[in-house]
Amino acid sequence: MTADPADFIRANTAIGSPPLVPEIRLHLATEVTPIWQATEESLARFGTPPPFWAFAWAGGQALARYIIDHPEAVAGRDVLDLASGSGMVAIAAAKAGARRVTAADIDPFATAAIMMNAALNGVSLQIESRDLLDRGPAGWGVVTAGDVCYEAPMASRMIAMLRRIAARGRLALLGDPGRAYLPREGLAELARYTVPVSRELEDREAREGVVYEVLAD
Repeated sequence: MTADPADFIRANTAIGSPPLVPEIRLHLATEVTPIWQATEESLARFGTPPPFWAFAWAGGQALARYIIDHPEAVAGRDVLDLASGSGMVAIAAAKAGARRVTAADIDPFATAAIMMNAALNGVSLQIESRDLLDRGPAGWGVVTAGDVCYEAPMASRMIAMLRRIAARGRLALLGDPGRAYLPREGLAELARYTVPVSRELEDREAREGVVYEVLAD
């Protein structure tokens, strides 16, 4: 027996909108501690991953806001959103007129949340559950990643993928609020937003979410 992702999401979240992108509705945790405890308990029984998908992280909010405000970045193009989590950035791209949007996440609870959130917003997304970070850039016109530089191995692989995309002359966008493993070079700042955040998740009440274009090596 395994935990059903959709049932878990419905039982542990409420529908709401991130403060910086009120145009988007998501299944979000209203309190941090209970859902983390629920996933820790479920982890012991079913192997449920931590609920990163249940929060609208600051870097992702900044990137989603940028895409909605600058639809020309994605309109008519094929978009891949890496480590999509809740699907917030992918949904923003779909709303902004992207031709095709794929939300990639290896967590089955995240992919369930993405499907549920896409339905909430009346958009169509393709779901990719394979790990794409060591693959080639394929045919994507735009690749996005929101708030992925919090852990060294993840950040290293993610930035390498985004640089490969940029080297093909395609657009690689990164949203980040100053995480520990954000690269110091090879980024061009496009926009900056003040993002309200929860003190349960962060050490302050707001973070500066910055949107960068990732440049080729």
